[in-house]
Amino acid sequence: MPFLGALPARFRRERVLIVGCGDVGLRAARELGAAQGRRARVIALTSSPGRADELRGAGLTPLVGNLDEPASLRRLAGLASRVLHLAPPPSQDMSDWRMDTRTRALVRVLAQRTPPLSLVYGSTTGVYGDRGGAWTSESQPVRPHTPRAARRVDAEDRVRWLGRALSVRASILRIPGIYANDRAGGTPRERLLRGTPVLRPEDDVYTNHVHADDLARACALALWRGRAQRVVHAVDDTELRMGDYFDLAADVYGLPRPPRVARDAAQDQLPLMLLSFMGESRRLRNHRLKQELRLRLRYPTVAQGLRA
Repeated sequence: MPFLGALPARFRRERVLIVGCGDVGLRAARELGAAQGRRARVIALTSSPGRADELRGAGLTPLVGNLDEPASLRRLAGLASRVLHLAPPPSQDMSDWRMDTRTRALVRVLAQRTPPLSLVYGSTTGVYGDRGGAWTSESQPVRPHTPRAARRVDAEDRVRWLGRALSVRASILRIPGIYANDRAGGTPRERLLRGTPVLRPEDDVYTNHVHADDLARACALALWRGRAQRVVHAVDDTELRMGDYFDLAADVYGLPRPPRVARDAAQDQLPLMLLSFMGESRRLRNHRLKQELRLRLRYPTVAQGLRA
């Protein structure tokens, strides 16, 4: 099979590979199909053969492979002209807890044969750690406070290496909390129904959000418009503390507002994962999202998104 670069541009059919084709990946695939007038062939890497019919039904070409088994990724070499990498880092204990072995395996195979024109990696805003509620731009240094965030930084470094070494237009989307009313676990409703407390105002932290559909559009646009070696905050315009966010959601859903507790009391009542989110406060600027990717948010605020 001839590789894509052997054909004149007017005859090429873009091949887009989505790695980590969960909810956001499927939404991004829909955006890619609409934006490219079905001229783009979208391939979805999946570690589960049982998902093949689901992916075909969504108009994607399934390809079975596992990021934890590098030998299964050989067919990815030279396969796609653009790659969207949304797979999370490994969560299990490793000898080096800071290393994202999955991204390293993917980058190694993409570096073989003809590299892609562009690679977009979905990272996390957690790489900044706690900034005390300060406004933060993409040029600020990373300060990961958790093993998962450290692995994201490692993945970003691998993606940048590919961009520098092989002139791939590698770009990074740093993603906050994702929500949507039609996304499993994507709304605060379940937490409100459990009555999980939030911090009192004097202890509360700023959080950041993006609607799943806006994130999918950002992913699709970044494949064509993302600048080389560039980081973009995929966040909306919301400026809310965590407790205010859950108060707003409770009002939208017609549910009781969550109880407020002091930080000391929260340490006895909440799981460690949730406490880690409550220990980081930052507000993120999204100028690049709007100016460079030219994304017009459908849901600029969580109030609009939750009511949609």
